[in-house]
Amino acid sequence: MTNTIYDITRESDAILLVGSNPEEAHPVLGMQLRQAVQRGARLIVVDPRDIDIAKKAEIHLKLKPGTNVAFANGMMHIFIEENLIDQKFIEERTENFEAMKEMVKDYTPERVAEICNIDADDLRKAARIYATAERAPIMYCLGVTEHHTGTEGVMSMANMAMMVGKLGKRGCGVNPIRGQNNVQGACDMGASPNQFPGYQNIDKPGILEKFEKAWGVKLNPKIGTKATDCFPKMVTGEIKGLFIFGEDPVRTDPNTHHVIKCLSSLDFLVVDELFMTETAKLADVILPGRSYAEKEGPLPIPSVVYSACVRR
Repeated sequence: MTNTIYDITRESDAILLVGSNPEEAHPVLGMQLRQAVQRGARLIVVDPRDIDIAKKAEIHLKLKPGTNVAFANGMMHIFIEENLIDQKFIEERTENFEAMKEMVKDYTPERVAEICNIDADDLRKAARIYATAERAPIMYCLGVTEHHTGTEGVMSMANMAMMVGKLGKRGCGVNPIRGQNNVQGACDMGASPNQFPGYQNIDKPGILEKFEKAWGVKLNPKIGTKATDCFPKMVTGEIKGLFIFGEDPVRTDPNTHHVIKCLSSLDFLVVDELFMTETAKLADVILPGRSYAEKEGPLPIPSVVYSACVRR
């Protein structure tokens, strides 16, 4: 996220919410978003679903799924055609604006309306609200990223923000809302297999040495295995044991049958969980987790009821 949650919910005049249902997926943020609207922030929802927060939106663009890039190109076309761009920001802080201008010139509101199955006038109104607001963040989630054009979708929204000068300011920015619990924090702290804390790449010159000096230990220079690459390695036997902590890939990953096949191929599977999830049912050992809300008292704590159990 380029801005804090306080920024985007307390300091904004308009909010562009794309491919996200924060009231269900991120309820604390969703509540603050609703409060921002109650305080007067103008809300634009870009989502094919009739999510509850859309009832509070000034505009709801129900895009045809998979047309996020066309939507963004249409917004930028309007910025340029109606002279809503921040020329000073573009000149001082961006590159290749002329190439971008050439690329979006054919994405007229009418053409984008046909591609996205939306109303051209609603697209124009959304572009004007976002571009003319003093402070307006973009917030997005898996409805943008989990497409085959997910990377291009994120880049397009970054281009939108830069075109109207809404980066590097309070209450603005491009702000991803991650899909699962504390994914953002885990990545910030270096849980990615190819990065140290602060998104510093392992294979970048000088980075490994810097962390070895700071931590006083010799570190493994090899890049680890990404989660999506782990599953096929379970079938081939390259990965024989796995510890899953607070994750339910049987329910959340695509191709459930493939995930079950991979996990069943392991010699040993340990799951640390609060609940008996579908993934936990496949485990050799289940370790009881405990949530932040649990406390000692006269009644049994649900997660403690699960003693460590061995299936085979």
